[in-house]
Order: sequence, then structure tokens, then C-alpha cells
Amino acid sequence: MRRAPRKSMTTGRSIRTVSLILAIGCLAGCDFLASPVRQPRVIVTSSQVRANRRLFDGAPPVIPHAPLNITCTECHTASGKEAPPLGYAPANPHAKTSGISGTRYCQQCHVFRRQEELFRENDFGGLAQQFGKADRLHPGAPPVIPHRLFMRENCTACHSGPVARPEILCRHIDRKNCRQCHVPVMSHDTPSLAAL
Repeated sequence: MRRAPRKSMTTGRSIRTVSLILAIGCLAGCDFLASPVRQPRVIVTSSQVRANRRLFDGAPPVIPHAPLNITCTECHTASGKEAPPLGYAPANPHAKTSGISGTRYCQQCHVFRRQEELFRENDFGGLAQQFGKADRLHPGAPPVIPHRLFMRENCTACHSGPVARPEILCRHIDRKNCRQCHVPVMSHDTPSLAAL
């Protein structure tokens, strides 16, 4: 005598389990149940403050904090890092510089500010930093790169992330090859704009 096939209980349990998992997943994605994500304490430094940290346009900025007894790249990574209690350490724009290395010799160019007055009076007059918008070939064209590229190969260091200034913030950083559309200025009339 044959038995009638009985319904599998595991199928019913599987459907209930999947339904329960989906319901939990939907609830977990809701804003009112999601745990708040702590944002780093970010203070975006104005263009003028950043310009004041340079002797002239194109000069390396001074280090705006006291020595921390760690290597610079522990905080100034390729994408930047939260560095309490100082705030957010900007990304290292030299991380992709070949032959020089973005991880060594930072203080060969960047120095700590020891005093506010000039070391020695002089008549040197460097170029002032230009805050205007970059030129375009025509309206709607991508802007040209208005600065040198050497030691600034990491475009995302300045143009993305929590410390990027709003006027130069890139809204399409997911496009990985910046120079496919943006080309450097090739004018040698203005030394601050001459690209290498």
C-alpha cells in the first residue's frame, strides 16, 4: 500500500524564514532604526587661509600644527583620515608621484611655522594665488587644470573628500581618469599656470 505524498514542512519553513529575513532587512534599512553614522569633525579651511600658508603661489604650505612625533603619512593618507583632536587630515596629493615617493621627505619642502614675522627682511615678491575659475574652451566644456601637475597627481586629494573646498569640489569623482576630459594649461606666459 502506497502512502500519499506528504507536504514538505521544510518548504513552508524556508518561505517563512526568507520572508522574515526580508522583513528584518527592510526594517534595518529604515532611517528610524538605523544607527547614526558618526561623521568626522571637519572644518573646511577657506581658500584665503590656505593661501596664507604659502609664501607664494605654487610654494609648499607650512605645516599648520605642532609636531606629532609620527610620520606624516599616518594621517595624510591617499584619501585623508580623521585625526582627533585636530580634525581631518587632508589627503596626500603626492601619493602617486613617481620617483619622489609620497611617503618620505615631507619636511624637505614643508616646514613647521616657528614664528609669524619674516626670518629676514627682503624684497621678494612671489605671485599671489589666483582664485578665479579655470578657463573652458566653450560653455559646457570641462575646465582646464589651472596648475602644475608634478606632485599633484592625486586629483582626489583636493577635489573630493570631507575637506575639499566647495568651489573646487568634484561631483563626479567616480570617473577615475580625470585627465581624459580635463587638460592642463599649456601657457608658459604665466609661470604659476605652466604645466609640466
